[in-house]
Amino acid sequence: MTQEELFRNLIAHSKEYGFIFPSSEVYDGLSAVYDYGQLGSELKNNIKKYWWDSMVKVHENIVGIDSAIFMHPKIWEASGHVGAFNDPLIDNKDSKKRYRADVLLEDYIAKIEEKINKEVEKGRKKFGEAFDEEQFRATNPNVLRSKAKADAVRQKMADALNANDLVALKDLIVECEIACPISGTKNWTDVRQFNLMFSTQLGSVSDESGTIYLRPETAQGIFVNFLNVQKTGRMKVPFGIAQIGKAFRNEIVARQFIFRMREFEQMEMQFFVRPGEELKWFAKWKETRLAWHKALGMGDKKYRYHDHEKLAHYANAATDIEFEFPFGFKELEGIHSRTDFDLGQHQKFSGRKMQYFDPETNESYVPYVIETSIGLDRMFLSVLSAAYCEEKLENGETRVVLRIPPVLAPVKLAVLPLVKKDGLPEVAHKIMHDLKYDFNCQYDEKDSIGKRYRRQDAIGTPFCITIDHQTLEDNQVTIRYRDTMTQERIPIDKVRSIIEEKVSFKDLFMQLEK
Repeated sequence: MTQEELFRNLIAHSKEYGFIFPSSEVYDGLSAVYDYGQLGSELKNNIKKYWWDSMVKVHENIVGIDSAIFMHPKIWEASGHVGAFNDPLIDNKDSKKRYRADVLLEDYIAKIEEKINKEVEKGRKKFGEAFDEEQFRATNPNVLRSKAKADAVRQKMADALNANDLVALKDLIVECEIACPISGTKNWTDVRQFNLMFSTQLGSVSDESGTIYLRPETAQGIFVNFLNVQKTGRMKVPFGIAQIGKAFRNEIVARQFIFRMREFEQMEMQFFVRPGEELKWFAKWKETRLAWHKALGMGDKKYRYHDHEKLAHYANAATDIEFEFPFGFKELEGIHSRTDFDLGQHQKFSGRKMQYFDPETNESYVPYVIETSIGLDRMFLSVLSAAYCEEKLENGETRVVLRIPPVLAPVKLAVLPLVKKDGLPEVAHKIMHDLKYDFNCQYDEKDSIGKRYRRQDAIGTPFCITIDHQTLEDNQVTIRYRDTMTQERIPIDKVRSIIEEKVSFKDLFMQLEK
């Protein structure tokens, strides 16, 4: 099965089991907008909790806020979004499809890297245990040629983006002979810039109304509340402000399911530091954030850093944590050293001082900022992508299982009476009642026990307990583990402690503090 086929199966599975639905589906849907179903909402909330608690509970100098979606329009002038929040777009004249020019080039580079990886795998098979991957990459002529080609395209793209040279971007697309994935032709328009912000009107009558914007990011709500939080919370630099909230971007090239949407959710933390110390903190937060992802146990090799060739207008350092989605390595989280740009701009445009008096150095300054910004929807997709598995069993059957990390699983425990009689449902309901206040549990008595196990596998439930006739005699149940399908008999009063140990965030947080 190809990665493309696997991704299509994942999308279908997400709808079938109540994770994600196309928005407004009864009206034929709305492009690049999705609704989270009953299980999707649970998973999303668990991801939020993992992120929020890891920020504001684990770190004593980080607090959280919830700022408004509507903000004064001058904020977006100060931040640079009105003048510079653009994507370079290009159309194929035959298919009439529109693409981001930089994404076309990134996909082209990714194909070269895929070619390199295939060459490496051929070498691994040829030399077996004696294979030295580092030496192979450094000496193999085919690998070196492909790497030089990818590096050259990457550098030319970075130069064009940094210079805002749209002609050079198109020339590079033509030079690389990039074809439209739909029409297969290379008949391109010129590249042009497109502003991504949604505008709307505030006020009920015309003379009261004014143009405002749906926020394209949540960060500015933190920056304009910097002094409010600092003073009311008696915060001392360095300190951070965290926020989870909706953002909106008029993405013309929205694609890849929930990876790129017009309405999405961000989890952002802005960390305020002394000028001159920002790169030290930038390195620290790079390390901290990667550890946060890896702690979930979805596979260390699925993550990598990608340093930016083109820096945003506000940054002096930037890197992405990329995740290996079914469609390749793509950005999951960004870590940026934003300097004092944002607070400085708001100080300039508002006329209000955004300075902090540092009692240790006895001076006032505009703090520098390190940002960590992760798309909640992309994080959701990374969890589903890593978890989704179609596997052949020894008896020849195939099962679909979501190996979601237990701490994030929407349902932690399924309570299953073997039959719907003989007092078994009564015992099952009592167990369910005792546990449901601590864990999200499901009760299921329909169909054979095998079919019920398969349903729970498909939604990622890490534990099932079965109540049988023997339970009435020895007060024990059978617990089944999702990933291995192994079963064991345990006393009913041990169920809580077994689940608690596996689904508690505490161990993860303690691991992150090491």
